[in-house]
Amino acid sequence: MMQKAAFIEKKFIVNFVFVTSLFLMWGLLHSMSDVLNKYFQGALNVSKSQSGLIQFSVFGAYAVMSYPAGYFLKKFGYKPGVLLGLSLFAIGTFLFIPAANAASFSFFRIALFVMGCGMATLETVAHPFAAALGDQRTSDRRINFSQSFNALGATAGPLIASWFLFRVTTGNAHDLDAAKYLYVSIGGVLVLLIMAFLFLRVPVLNDPHVAVAEIDPEAVNVDTAPEKKLYQHKHFVWATVAQFFNVAAQAGTWAFFINYASSIMHFSNMSASRYFSIFMAMMMLGRFTGTYLMKFVAPNKLLAFFAMGSILMCIIVAQGLGWPSFIALMMINFFFSIMFPTIFSLGLKNLGSHTQQASSFISMGVVGGAVFPLIMGQVANHDVAKAYYLPIVCYVVIFLFGYKFYKVKH
Repeated sequence: MMQKAAFIEKKFIVNFVFVTSLFLMWGLLHSMSDVLNKYFQGALNVSKSQSGLIQFSVFGAYAVMSYPAGYFLKKFGYKPGVLLGLSLFAIGTFLFIPAANAASFSFFRIALFVMGCGMATLETVAHPFAAALGDQRTSDRRINFSQSFNALGATAGPLIASWFLFRVTTGNAHDLDAAKYLYVSIGGVLVLLIMAFLFLRVPVLNDPHVAVAEIDPEAVNVDTAPEKKLYQHKHFVWATVAQFFNVAAQAGTWAFFINYASSIMHFSNMSASRYFSIFMAMMMLGRFTGTYLMKFVAPNKLLAFFAMGSILMCIIVAQGLGWPSFIALMMINFFFSIMFPTIFSLGLKNLGSHTQQASSFISMGVVGGAVFPLIMGQVANHDVAKAYYLPIVCYVVIFLFGYKFYKVKH
């Protein structure tokens, strides 16, 4: 009888705590960048479509950095990869000082791009790092557990950002000091994390997707068609496409949440930011719910079902019906919750030695978040409610992946 695999071994606990803290940090900063959309519209007098360039800067960095980060990880290992990511992350936050002093939206976008490079590096490194910290049969559970703290960071981000940015903001460039102090404070925390990782002892680890152990063959990510090149694995190609549209929908939905709350619900910026935090908590709830349901429902089927839920919610949101539409907007994040890790997991199946390279490409799919807020912003300039028709296209692609194109073909 096969022995049940442990979730985490004692020797890996300290490493796992530190790695999970990385998930929390980039979740925090990602959600804070969505509060910046509304903040810069007032402090720097930019339009809704121009403020979409914030997401272009952050997510565009993934297109630039994900593959180099994967190469760096393969050549130097997990610990140097984390240190590189944290260093870029910290540099980006400190660049808010000259950006605020110059009151330059372009300079802020450079700072956000550097931060995005740090996030891309951390995402590329942290997912396989968490997976490698123990038995390969429980790697998916470890990643989902760490991702839950990513959702916790995303929930806390809007509360922290709104307290700093909207509490004293009167809508002029002098209020940029609030953004400067906020991001410098976070930069200080990142410096402490860098120092902690310098002293962290990382044991020799094996990639659980590449290692071949004598366990349940269904639980091992062994390449069943080793003669194939990576791009010939159709389920991987579809996962990369689905991830592009998934993050596109996420970025657009998040970027204009506060605008929707202000324009349609007539909330103040502070109240809208508090609701945005609840919006992020819905993602955390959805992730725990989805993880539980996967005990009984195949991940691809649950993914397809959640995509259909998102489509229905987008239709209701676009009607601008007041509270019914606003509740539907909240529910979009519940249905979105499982999409990123589930698409990632399905896309890596049976890739064996191609896994690290595939991970980099699927991470590069995040560049979808750089493009879509700009498109939604053009519609939102005229009607922010109608802009929520656009993510439906993204969720149709995700539905097709979960319904049909997830299948591994030998």
